[in-house]
Amino acid sequence: MAGRKKGHPKTGGRKTGTPNKLTVALKEAILQAANEAGGKKGLVGYLTKQAVSQPSSFLALLGRVLPLTVAGDKNSPLNTNVIVRRVIYPPKSLEPEPAKEGVPPVLMSPPV
Repeated sequence: MAGRKKGHPKTGGRKTGTPNKLTVALKEAILQAANEAGGKKGLVGYLTKQAVSQPSSFLALLGRVLPLTVAGDKNSPLNTNVIVRRVIYPPKSLEPEPAKEGVPPVLMSPPV
């Protein structure tokens, strides 16, 4: 059986939590390319262009970033209020008949 024996500490290899060098280099390259593509406004300029020209892709990116951004403080947690409104529209048969020109409202037929 390969590997270390049960109860023995891990030796060698990358430490837990150390990012992969290739991943770090790739992220830096992507950010640099976006900065350059955004012109004078840099990354913000590039993302603004993408939000307009590719809204579905931009919203997917936004959806991945927002959960990381919206976080509460341990001492001051986020409070959320959910308001649910239920709108009930009457059936067509109960809606009043539109006013007819030249006919007084009393002579109009009642709703069926």
